[in-house]
Amino acid sequence: MSQELMLDLRDIHKSFFIGTPNEFEVLHGLNFTVNKGEFVSIVGQSGSGKSTLMNIIGALDRPTAGEYNLDGVDIEKAKDNELSAIRNKKIGFVFQTYNLIARTTALKNVELPMMYAGVGRGEREERAKHLLEEVGMSDRMMHKPDELSGGQKQRVAIARAMANDPAIILADEPTGALDSATGRLIMDIFHRLHEEQGKTIVLITHSPELSKETQRIITLKDGTITGESTGNWSGLNRKEEA
Repeated sequence: MSQELMLDLRDIHKSFFIGTPNEFEVLHGLNFTVNKGEFVSIVGQSGSGKSTLMNIIGALDRPTAGEYNLDGVDIEKAKDNELSAIRNKKIGFVFQTYNLIARTTALKNVELPMMYAGVGRGEREERAKHLLEEVGMSDRMMHKPDELSGGQKQRVAIARAMANDPAIILADEPTGALDSATGRLIMDIFHRLHEEQGKTIVLITHSPELSKETQRIITLKDGTITGESTGNWSGLNRKEEA
């Protein structure tokens, strides 16, 4: 596997209410890297700083101090319009709450990132259909979110995350709102994307059990990385257990 870096975070600090008497630092000098093609989890309980870190990794927010390079781009030096393009084309987001547009179909939800990227109508519709087929949703593509189960919504959200063939998939508690059987189905899709397409995936979770399904586990507590360990899940083991 290539050791080329996808994410490089150095001495990342994040404070809120900067310069005020009640200034609060959430992240305290984090350092870690993620290689291209790696499946990594960031695990921590509520209040550990996971959401703040996710927003920084996803270029939704900037660190107060430190350096962050995403696929060779210095995020600190990037202008707002460049960050918008990075979020649209380089990062595929999968959220616990799905974040689908309620009034439109699964197909149109998947097409949306491609529309923002300037992909032509015919091409984006064809790719959206293909992506929905890949996640087992081809028979529900004309349904709106309120006509879908939680697991179906999350599969649509994964297809949408893949729309612009992103460099990295950033999944924030993707199974948090699902029952265990449906959560298993969603994790299997992530494993398939990692193993068959070589996707770089960062999974953010409060579940130590879920984090063990990744190649490397970064443990976060009170805004500090308290340890790194190797996951015990591999494509080979998974196929043997299946």
